[in-house]
Amino acid sequence: MSKIHSTAIVNDGAVLGADVKIGPYCVVGPHVKIGDGTELIANTVVDGYTTVGSECIIHPFARVGGPTQDLKFKGGAPGVIVGNKTVIRECATINAGTHDGEMTEVGS
Repeated sequence: MSKIHSTAIVNDGAVLGADVKIGPYCVVGPHVKIGDGTELIANTVVDGYTTVGSECIIHPFARVGGPTQDLKFKGGAPGVIVGNKTVIRECATINAGTHDGEMTEVGS
């Protein structure tokens, strides 16, 4: 059973696997998929078209799936794929790809 802190925001449409832990003040966007056993510790944002694998840990103040900072971006739905058992440390930023359908991939 997933555990979602009372201060966390999980948007309608987000898909959470079994035993996911969403900590205080986390935000999960409507197009996000989070795999079994993954933990968002606190104050993390996972949004955009992002898929997070199983048994990942995302530490406080990390942002995953935000829009690219590339000025060539013309819109569309790029995203992020985080592999299984990946650890994303504090304050890390992982942006989506630049082109429609392009994915930024991290982890295994």
